[in-house]
Amino acid sequence: MSAWSEEFQRRQAEAEQAVQRFLPKSAALQRTLADASCYSVEAGGKRIRPLLMKAVYDSFGGRERGMEAFMAAMEMIHSSSLVHDDLPCIDNDELRRGRPSVWKKFGFDIAVLAGDNLEIEAFHAAAQSVQEGVDPARAMAALDILARKSATEGMLGGQSVDVELTGKPLSREQLRFIYEKKTGALLEASMMIGCALAGGSREEIEACEKIGSLTGLAFQIRDDILDVTSSEQELGKPIGSDEKNGKTTWVSLYGLQKAETDVDAFSREAVERMRRLRPEDTFLPGLIAALAERKH
Repeated sequence: MSAWSEEFQRRQAEAEQAVQRFLPKSAALQRTLADASCYSVEAGGKRIRPLLMKAVYDSFGGRERGMEAFMAAMEMIHSSSLVHDDLPCIDNDELRRGRPSVWKKFGFDIAVLAGDNLEIEAFHAAAQSVQEGVDPARAMAALDILARKSATEGMLGGQSVDVELTGKPLSREQLRFIYEKKTGALLEASMMIGCALAGGSREEIEACEKIGSLTGLAFQIRDDILDVTSSEQELGKPIGSDEKNGKTTWVSLYGLQKAETDVDAFSREAVERMRRLRPEDTFLPGLIAALAERKH
């Protein structure tokens, strides 16, 4: 195993611990809601978003453990989007990360509530960062980023356009808008929050936003490719679901070869920008490249 791979595994374990620390727990009558919420988050994700956040935070010299609250918050927001994406009224997917999706295991009604709950629990977690030593002004800046990139101008805005235009032919501009919002916004936010919490300047935060956007485009196009080239066993979720749901993807719009070319181009630009921003950092460029090259 390479030194970079060992570092990735160490950081991934660190992100997992941070997420677990802030998950909602309950043994009272609302236990089913807590269980469904935790089930979604604990389904075995790679923790890419909190990992990215912490890597940027470390790269900019951040030291307070309290920022882990934002790592957990980001993963909860991401998981909430997956819970809602899988619902019968949206993608109707019964499998997520090799297990029954939340609605399939707990029912449609509880799944809706679990997704809602995770969105609110995320801000509950983030608010605890100040109690754990994060500068209040930096925490407020990070909260603003988290909210903006999660709501109308970010992830949920992208999801809404995706739902509204499913089954309709999309232009390159419309498809790119959906990808930049639905997938890219949380990757942007992860990097921006890491920078903001470490005291980065406005220009540095904006640079992280652009790198996150390019990383998100490469990441989503790779998803499109895997949806037609991988297997259910490898992905842990149904393949061919985009075609089944009548969705335009980068592959259906441009073909597999062009999709591969674009993944490489977006990823290389993100890596180059990261190297210019933090020349001494070797982990982040490697992580950005790895996300674009992943097999599942």
